Amino acid sequence: MQDDAAPRDRDDAAIARDAAEEASAFSHPPVDPDVTLAYGDHPDQVIDFYAPRDTDPEVLTPLVVVLHGGAWRAPYDRRHITPFADFLTRRGFAVANVEYRRGEAGSPAAEGPAIPAQGGPADPGRDDAASSGAGDTATGAPVAGRWPDTFDDVAAALDALPALVRKALPQADPRRIVITGHSAGGHLALWAAARHLLPADAPWHIERPAPLRGVVALAPIADFEVAEKLDVCGGASRQLLGGETTFAERLPYADPVRLLPTGIATTLVQGRTDIVVPQAVAESYADAAAKAGEVVGLTLLEGVGHFPLIDPAADACAVVAEEIAQLAW
Repeated sequence: MQDDAAPRDRDDAAIARDAAEEASAFSHPPVDPDVTLAYGDHPDQVIDFYAPRDTDPEVLTPLVVVLHGGAWRAPYDRRHITPFADFLTRRGFAVANVEYRRGEAGSPAAEGPAIPAQGGPADPGRDDAASSGAGDTATGAPVAGRWPDTFDDVAAALDALPALVRKALPQADPRRIVITGHSAGGHLALWAAARHLLPADAPWHIERPAPLRGVVALAPIADFEVAEKLDVCGGASRQLLGGETTFAERLPYADPVRLLPTGIATTLVQGRTDIVVPQAVAESYADAAAKAGEVVGLTLLEGVGHFPLIDPAADACAVVAEEIAQLAW
């Protein structure tokens, strides 16, 4: 009996630890931006800009582009990562926090209900529901992503960024831009840095690499097939691509592990005890990069789960800031 009980005890301990880490990360009050500018007409097509704190106004500072996570699902908007954005400004960075359309047509207001657990129940992912952005009728869980809207928005935001930065943050240095993202946002950060490798018929394809100093992806959903095998976030990557019938055909347009080598300095930061996006997902991406002839940094943090990476109260968050600084300065 002890042999059977031990794994259950470990599972219970991991779940309890993850819940505590999530509660800590989401305990900080949202931080309002200095400026918000639109890159499109939809209410979700906006970027919040944060000026660096306590820096010399005569010296240009690196810009960190933040892409929030939340399994590409509507209940998670950019507000939950604003304490992390503020943390970066206190480390001397200018920050652009990007919003984008997610899984449902209607996003809750910032003052709406608390953010639910990111993992969520497994979702059968009806193809018609996933492609339209409707919720799942069987479980009531919100569906992940809106194809192609989520990708349209990230591409449009990055394309509009130089002009918006000049207006909102003249102290930001456009030659020193690092993209970071957490979880699903980590996927989007890797994808945004690889647009020059997209198939030529992709509407988001660009002819040359984006002018980035680097990418720091935090517990990213970086390999969709591995993520699906592990049922990461209840089949969220399958839902993002429209469901089972379109998953395989859309992988070349959306899966970062298929868009290598990027030629852009990239670091993955991953907690070893992450049960939301397990370590195996990041390792698969790093292995694929090595096979493609590219060295991708993989920083593995002992005793760290999914949420401390964006929690200003956690030591892991300081590690993330240092990884960004190494690429930005």
